[in-house]
Amino acid sequence: MTTLETGADSALARLADAILIPPFPGRSAPRWILEALSRGLAGVTLFGPNIATPEQVSELTTSLRSAAPVPSADPVIAIDEEGGDVTRVAYADGSPYPGNAALGAVDDVSLTRAVYRAIGLDLAALGINFNLAPCADVLGSADSPAVGTRSFGADTDLVSRHTAAAVAGLQGAGVAACTKHFPGHGRTGTDTHAAIATIEGGLAELRQRDLPPFAAAIHAGTIAIMPSHLRIPELTGDLPATVSAAALGGLLRGELGFTGVIVSDALEMRAVRDRFGVPGAAVLAVAAGTDLLCLGRDSDEEEYLAVRSALVDAVRDGTITGTRLEDAADRVARLRGGLARTRSLGFPAAGAAADGVGLAAARRAVRASGPRATLSRPLIIEVEPLENIAAGRFGWGLGPWVPTDSVRRVNAGDGDAAVILAAATGRSLVAVVRDAHRDANTFSLVRALLAARPDTVLVEMGLPRWQPPDGTSYLATYGASRASAQAAAELLGLA
Repeated sequence: MTTLETGADSALARLADAILIPPFPGRSAPRWILEALSRGLAGVTLFGPNIATPEQVSELTTSLRSAAPVPSADPVIAIDEEGGDVTRVAYADGSPYPGNAALGAVDDVSLTRAVYRAIGLDLAALGINFNLAPCADVLGSADSPAVGTRSFGADTDLVSRHTAAAVAGLQGAGVAACTKHFPGHGRTGTDTHAAIATIEGGLAELRQRDLPPFAAAIHAGTIAIMPSHLRIPELTGDLPATVSAAALGGLLRGELGFTGVIVSDALEMRAVRDRFGVPGAAVLAVAAGTDLLCLGRDSDEEEYLAVRSALVDAVRDGTITGTRLEDAADRVARLRGGLARTRSLGFPAAGAAADGVGLAAARRAVRASGPRATLSRPLIIEVEPLENIAAGRFGWGLGPWVPTDSVRRVNAGDGDAAVILAAATGRSLVAVVRDAHRDANTFSLVRALLAARPDTVLVEMGLPRWQPPDGTSYLATYGASRASAQAAAELLGLA
């Protein structure tokens, strides 16, 4: 029993627990998580290291639900499962579903709804009830490095209709949707994992370009919305939206009329951690109007306890009113009650991936141009991109469909064009890249290969922002999911 469990602060400690969804290491729940759930902890957030097999995940989520004391209120079991490049359930092999960029390229809202319903059914079958998706960010000309293929595209209307379809698909499968990254991360040149980002343009442009997808998500009934560590000088001054009452209370709740749960982006991200510290950011976020706090993948028990203590102290010193903390806890309690009722209804077992909706969508998204190549003993060079922190390292590429000795994975800065060209003598050459436009080393390597071997087949598994010279055999998949890789391999005659 901690000191927070004694005396007058015990009620405040319970309220603090009621708005936290910390992570934990390993593939089974540690004792401190189970004990916290028994005290009323809101839930947990799962990441790749928590995932092994479907059976293991099901056992894990069952143990988490069993630890919660009230059968009518399920714990929040949250995960980032966007499809495409951001997958936790399938990080080892890659997602069986294409991501938002591919779905936006197809522009069939019924397909987007079906893919997200399939993702929801998969999660529900594992006992996961809260998906930190979809992304509702509208890409700008700068191509936000934090978003990229996670966005449906650069057109506001397109992003709006597909965001609404994604929300409907997930929640139609019994999994709560958390639409992100309010008020829009698509026009930022900074990844908020590394530093605070500033949205280009003023508030009028934000209303016209970035907010409509969130309005569409609200109209579609999204249960939650995640603000991000984004600065809008005209609205938030020098503060990120995460800790801005003007952004959360004024814009999101007031102007857009959102009444659901506001969920913080990970508080360990440097955009807020470096300035406020994780406990300090948690206090400011709740004071500004956040209801549920994500602590981030690398947070541990010590940090969870520090945040919990900071919330208690903040009420005692008046930084947060008791009413604000109670309001957040009450909103989360209603969410948990809804999750329990939804689970009691039952949903079809997973298996949507097996019935091919992901691969069918990926096939429709691939764009091919230039001459169709006939490959002979191909050498496939896969260029590892600069890491997208949200996606992390995950299984990608054409390897599953070709002999092992046909693939070489290189880092862009280490890729020696002369060595590659020598190895490809007498063989077809295939270069596979992700977001070639973003990295000067990748761009330089690809240009050198194409200059020496114009017959090189170029496969872009990121955004096709850079177009190769005319006459290049070129495939664009709009993402690096396993489904998108298979669709490309099929077109190349490899699968």
